[in-house]
Amino acid sequence: MTKNWKELPEGGLITESGNAHQYETGDWRNLRPVHNREKCINCLFCWIYCPDSAIIVKDGKVVGVDYAHCKGCGICARECPDKVKAIEMVDESEFE
Repeated sequence: MTKNWKELPEGGLITESGNAHQYETGDWRNLRPVHNREKCINCLFCWIYCPDSAIIVKDGKVVGVDYAHCKGCGICARECPDKVKAIEMVDESEFE
């Protein structure tokens, strides 16, 4: 017999917001975004589009990447303007 929505069991609960930074999730990436401060025009597109909030910004300028949370998706590098390309995706094995 089909249940209506009021009869469905309660699903998983997130009891507090903003707890993702308690868990380091960046240790399985294959590619690492490397930020070049000299090329960067601080448009902040990388910061806006990063799904993991791994782009570090201080005083309106990109100062680095939080590698403990970056998953290496490459969105930051893709969103960096073509004429600038201040973020390059580099194979993680080069940092071992």
